[in-house]
Amino acid sequence: MKILFTGGGSGGHFYPIIAIAEAVRSFAKEERLITPQLFFMAPEPYDEGLLFENEITFIRVSTGKLRRYASVKNIVDIFKTGWGVLKALVIMFRIYPDVVVGKGGFGSFPALFAARFWKIPTIIHESDTVPGRVNKWGGKFASRIAVSFAQAGAFFPQGKVAHTGNPMRRHILVPEKTPARSDFSLSDDTKVVFVIGGSLGSETINEALLQALPVLLNDYEIIHQTGRENLADMSARAKVLLQNHPFKQRYHPFGYLSTEQVSSAGRLSDLVISRAGSTIFEIAVWGKPSILIPIADSNGNHQRENAYVYAETGATDVLEESNLTVNILRDQIQRVLGNAERAAQMSDRALHFAKTDAAEVIGREILEIALKHEK
Repeated sequence: MKILFTGGGSGGHFYPIIAIAEAVRSFAKEERLITPQLFFMAPEPYDEGLLFENEITFIRVSTGKLRRYASVKNIVDIFKTGWGVLKALVIMFRIYPDVVVGKGGFGSFPALFAARFWKIPTIIHESDTVPGRVNKWGGKFASRIAVSFAQAGAFFPQGKVAHTGNPMRRHILVPEKTPARSDFSLSDDTKVVFVIGGSLGSETINEALLQALPVLLNDYEIIHQTGRENLADMSARAKVLLQNHPFKQRYHPFGYLSTEQVSSAGRLSDLVISRAGSTIFEIAVWGKPSILIPIADSNGNHQRENAYVYAETGATDVLEESNLTVNILRDQIQRVLGNAERAAQMSDRALHFAKTDAAEVIGREILEIALKHEK
């Protein structure tokens, strides 16, 4: 049995693939099936260590982006994509997987094109409320379509769609060890705000938080993922800004946090401040109140759509990037953490939104389709 995954561009595409791969291997073992061969076709491996740990063979296939603005790179990328498609066609024929699983993003186009050409069954998963171009196209011929938000189903052919939620790795859902406040040098009795602007950080969020620190640290501890490239600058400026502050030790900046550390920080926090990508689903699993700050110019405005759909549940407040000022950020935090009843209600709504079996549901469907194709 051969299963080929594809997706590209971000951790939001990559980590759900790892979660699904874990589920597929687990089910194959439970059902005493032959261990499936797993492949990942994309422009970059994203995390070679995780691919190796999960025995997934990486296949590099180049592709380009279709930008929404005039650029000479669009012309160059047409040729990159064309070459990638030709390469994918040849490799796909050689491997001839039983099913191809697309996670979206520009990096998945060559593999999905090749799968359609060779008439290989395809499953796609869409994480956002508004699908990207590749998944919208792939949905026209996919055998099955899984969506994280129920609203995304309206963009795909009815009868093929299942609202599964977002696949998450098992140790995110069930930590290998109980998170400890000492892991982040937190005190024992102060409320914790976890600020995460994506794996690369967000300069916009960083700047607003920095200016708000002198007031926030009087009441809260702050765990802050700044982004690797921003850590030195943020740490140096915070040191100057807080040099005479009585609670300067309550600020805990990190350039990068692993998925395990992000999970621990989220579970230890009383409030999460985040962008509005796939982190939404982790926040829901943690059962934490949140403030979402969607990227203003995300493709298809999907982060803004994600944020407001999640806000309809009552689990989060949305703060538009254009309104992100020091005073508004402080007020929003106080509006949640200053009202214990509201914070508890938001926490309850978050847990109600969470779906913890997405990887298992998708994994079983993949195996069913693959087994039929084998015959």
